[in-house]
Amino acid sequence: MKKVWWKEAVVYQVYWRSFYDTDGDGYGDLQGVIEKLDYIQNLGADVIWLNPVYESPDKDNGYDISDYYKLMPKAGTMETWEKLLHEVHRRGMKLIMDLVVNHTSNRHPWFLESRSSRSNPKRDWYIWKDPKDGKEPNNWRSYFSPSVWEWDEKTGQYYFHSFAVDQPDLNWANPEVREAVYEMMRYWLDKGIDGFRLDAIALLAKPERFDDADNPHDIRYLTNNPGLHDFLKEMNEKVLRHYDIMTVGEVAYVSPEEGLLYVGEDRHELNALFHFEVADEMPGWDMLRFKEIQKNWYQKLKGKGWNSQFLNNHDHTRQVTRYGNDGKYRVESAKLLATMLHTLPGNPYVYQGEEIGMTGVRFASIEDYNDIAMKNRYREEVEKGRDPKEVFESLLALSRDNSRTPMQWDDTEHAGFTTGTPWIKVNPNYKEINVKRDLAHEHSIYRYYQKLIALRKANPVIVYGDYEDLSPGDPHLYVYTRCLDGDRLLVMLNHADHETAFTLPDGFDDRQKQLLIANYPDVGEGDSIASCKLRPHEARVYRI
Repeated sequence: MKKVWWKEAVVYQVYWRSFYDTDGDGYGDLQGVIEKLDYIQNLGADVIWLNPVYESPDKDNGYDISDYYKLMPKAGTMETWEKLLHEVHRRGMKLIMDLVVNHTSNRHPWFLESRSSRSNPKRDWYIWKDPKDGKEPNNWRSYFSPSVWEWDEKTGQYYFHSFAVDQPDLNWANPEVREAVYEMMRYWLDKGIDGFRLDAIALLAKPERFDDADNPHDIRYLTNNPGLHDFLKEMNEKVLRHYDIMTVGEVAYVSPEEGLLYVGEDRHELNALFHFEVADEMPGWDMLRFKEIQKNWYQKLKGKGWNSQFLNNHDHTRQVTRYGNDGKYRVESAKLLATMLHTLPGNPYVYQGEEIGMTGVRFASIEDYNDIAMKNRYREEVEKGRDPKEVFESLLALSRDNSRTPMQWDDTEHAGFTTGTPWIKVNPNYKEINVKRDLAHEHSIYRYYQKLIALRKANPVIVYGDYEDLSPGDPHLYVYTRCLDGDRLLVMLNHADHETAFTLPDGFDDRQKQLLIANYPDVGEGDSIASCKLRPHEARVYRI
């Protein structure tokens, strides 16, 4: 496996609108990111992934782009962005931009032209279809609404949108569209950014036929269609390969075999991918399933391609709430999940606030939520006649707003995020969970992350080593090794609210161990691991 800088990186995701507000308008901004760069650097992260800052009507929190070459006023000016890039690089860090090229805003000049008439030269830059029997061309659902089709009265056709009606899909089959996108990508790369996180990249190619789906609710028909990899190879050939950058694709509904098509080093498409066998397809914690997922992806990508490790981001509920214990064992659980993600094969991603154990949130009513997907689903279900309270309760756990509440900097009003009114309410637990408090305590979650990231940097075995699960059938324990050139690490995790016993298999010398990190502060070098009991949510890493 070729050694390159981005494989060794730890990525910190900045959802800037909820990060730090410097002008009092209630939204985080780029100046706020600049002012907190030392905080990110001190954590140990190498790369900052910045969520979309392009000009946008902001119907879907910046993922509806109306001008790729300008910045959203809420975020700041191009001058501030350039200062951010300079300050990131001055610290020896790198910046990757979130890029959305599956769709644009319906206010993008390209779409305004496309919509103006059937004969407009840009009509074919988007996907338009005639009605079928006086209604939508087919029964496909979008991610955010009951149909992928929206009627345009002026031109008498429907346009296609995989997400909200405000986000029409580009027609990637049109070479003019692709060239326009590549030109825009070069613009940002020539400015000096260090790569892209490519949003919804598996959706670029549309199905060859637009027939009705047998099960329209299973929207896998929107992803991984023929022609997709031709587009990505062309993107690599014309743009990506000419820069020393990191590219990671958001790829839904892929198996490890399909995933390798995106990231195989001999295929020249992308560097790495986010798959969603965990985040989207494992609603709650399932240890046996998680181990199987890790095993399958490791075996398929080993020596051929690169993975990503994450359990939460701006689209997924905070990991300690969804997959851990955010009550009695919040601190231990947050540290255990971190230990796991930072010692498994692939790049670990830290989503802002994860490093202090921020939790999901429960607001009082649907009016308190901003998540367009949640609000659309709520409206749809209530209009079917379902009880509004029941619908609301069913949507709480996986609302994207669980992870979008403001960063909790201290215990002052609005958690120190803003002097104004925050765009979304702050989690009420900010007085107990905040950065100021974590920085003041030696055994805090933040301090643990610092040690964990430093451990990864100091031990190539964690980045490049072989992986073997020693506990495949255990529903609570996750025990595995990482091995490289005679160096062997043992990771022991008890993902349970109770004590769990573990016995090492033959071939391990308990006397030759070195404790590298543990999430309980009283673990000693002399503690036996040949046969021991791990406490609730206990994590240990040894060299053995």
